[in-house]
Amino acid sequence: MKKIFYFPFLFIIFFACGTNERVSKDVFEEVNRSMEIKKVNEADVLNKALEWGDEISQAAQEQLISALQNAISEKGIPGAIEFCQVEAFPILKEVGDKYNVEIRRASNAYRNPEDKPRDYEEMILDAFEYNTENDLPSEANIQRLEGGEVLLFAKAIKIPNALCLNCHGNPNSDINAETLSKLDELYPEDKARGHQLGDLRGMWSIRIPKKEVIKRM
Repeated sequence: MKKIFYFPFLFIIFFACGTNERVSKDVFEEVNRSMEIKKVNEADVLNKALEWGDEISQAAQEQLISALQNAISEKGIPGAIEFCQVEAFPILKEVGDKYNVEIRRASNAYRNPEDKPRDYEEMILDAFEYNTENDLPSEANIQRLEGGEVLLFAKAIKIPNALCLNCHGNPNSDINAETLSKLDELYPEDKARGHQLGDLRGMWSIRIPKKEVIKRM
């Protein structure tokens, strides 16, 4: 059975101040028009969250790529690695604050320990890994957290082009000595090497409050 939410539902009877006279019919109708009753079911909420999560992840990806490309052009790949270490998380927080959500990237093959998957992300990552290994599609999805008050948008991140292999590829062929030295310096426990084109890098993990989704419906 579909759940129905009503936001807001209000029936108001107005009385003139100090009297039992109702305010005019025009005023009453104006108030009713301004208090629109919004009816949404659970399926609508989940579909909207999926659509909105994809929009947010695209915005975050574009902002990160733009900043990274600028850093590479100005400082080279080793300098861009330093830039990412300092600026990637603030960029994601800026995008998250814009949409009132929490954005992060999670990966079992993480470079920064902050990207290590949380408990509720592990099963989703395992499913994405299985799909990638077996040439199956990995569709973005929505999971309910905290009794359904938070919706988790998850979307696979794959290695899209050769540029990414300059710091995520094979240390013996794709990553040059200077870049490798910088990675060893900044990320001594780095697990994000040895990738090929199309490999799974991890996933977008976006915590979306349900109330924020409903506001936009």
